[in-house]
Amino acid sequence: MGFGFLFIGILILGLTGILLFIWLITGKKFIGQTIGIIWAGIIGFIIISVFINSLTAKKILNKNDYFGTYIINRKYFKGKQTDWQYNHFRFEISQADSLFFYVTNKENIIKTYYGKISTSKAYESERLTIEMDTPTIHILKTDPTIYRSAWNFYLVFNSEKFKNMYFKKGTWKSIDN
Repeated sequence: MGFGFLFIGILILGLTGILLFIWLITGKKFIGQTIGIIWAGIIGFIIISVFINSLTAKKILNKNDYFGTYIINRKYFKGKQTDWQYNHFRFEISQADSLFFYVTNKENIIKTYYGKISTSKAYESERLTIEMDTPTIHILKTDPTIYRSAWNFYLVFNSEKFKNMYFKKGTWKSIDN
């Protein structure tokens, strides 16, 4: 909202004042209707803008949003590599601030890596920080990048072996046909 918003506001208020003055002097009905149409349009525009903003604003995350189970996001990329990652990696963040990263073979857990999570509020949305016990897995050597939309979010880990790995909240289900 800068100078342009102020200029338009002054212009609309000035136009309304002039039309209101003319309407009071002449008593012409169409001038009153014009004022009503102008202000109905302005109020309608504000209501539509607030509604669209609420539908498109990015989700504001807090620590509680991170709790849950995460799986590979197979909708983001498709193919054998994604399906293989889906069947071999998933993790859980508990309300006790613990992270359990599972190396799996489909439904069977082969190995579990443990860590702790915390969040920092450097921005409006809290950022996830992970501190893993050693030894750890290549996927969790750095904190994730968090991508948000209006309704949800996903975590992207930079793996030395697989590059970017996309995780979303969800429950693992078999993808075998």
